[in-house]
Amino acid sequence: MPVHRPAPTLVTGLLALLLATVSLTPAHADTGIPARGSAYMGMGVLAHDGQSGTPKSGDATQTEGVDVAGYQGNVAWSTLLSSGVKWAYTKATEGTYYTNPYFTQQYNGSYDVGMIRGAYHFATPDTTSGATQANYFVDHGGGWSRDGQTLPGVLDIEWNPYGAACYGKSASGMVSWIADFLNTYKARTGRDAVIYTATSWWTDCTGNYSGFAAGNPLWIARYASDVGTLPAGWSYYTAWQYTSSGPTVGDHDKFNGALDRVIALANG
Repeated sequence: MPVHRPAPTLVTGLLALLLATVSLTPAHADTGIPARGSAYMGMGVLAHDGQSGTPKSGDATQTEGVDVAGYQGNVAWSTLLSSGVKWAYTKATEGTYYTNPYFTQQYNGSYDVGMIRGAYHFATPDTTSGATQANYFVDHGGGWSRDGQTLPGVLDIEWNPYGAACYGKSASGMVSWIADFLNTYKARTGRDAVIYTATSWWTDCTGNYSGFAAGNPLWIARYASDVGTLPAGWSYYTAWQYTSSGPTVGDHDKFNGALDRVIALANG
């Protein structure tokens, strides 16, 4: 008995249609959810907290810095240094599924021009434990050495760009996750990680927990003329991300102190 097969032109046409549909439909396009790995420091600030002014310039007691991630590609570090930027943080990892493909150029590039630099981890508490993510971070660029130019790692803990803002965790569950990360990072490196967050997120998702303030420096996110109210426990901030639209790379920050204090944090 002969076998009836679809005409080649019909098969070709159906395949072409399928490929066209796939190419024109990016992942999560119907929901607006970004692809895993694409998150970066301050990604949710404008949407959740907005922007209201910028800080005054020329304050000698503050030191300009930047934070960068893979989406910015190769960074013009010499340009930033010439503009007065003295320190930088580069995204190294996210969850346990992403490493920044531009990490070497960004992390080593800032070091090579003489900046003091460090690495940060974008936390996803709904995917794996804090300890697992801390180990992944340290194993993929988040370590520390006392060379005078390497800052302690940063835990970037903020709004979930892929789902529920607090990653489906209760306040106590979130605090436990953060503690797991911080304790593991310190055991691996000997340093207390810096915590990057926004006061509104911290209040909503940790219940405004104050227990990390004694040991972990605070990097606050607020796009305004001042830092506003800090999370509970911290009487001062160490760094402040104040804009996502600064020169060259967008995200600009101020260290709460002169350059010698940045060096002191690097040296531990």
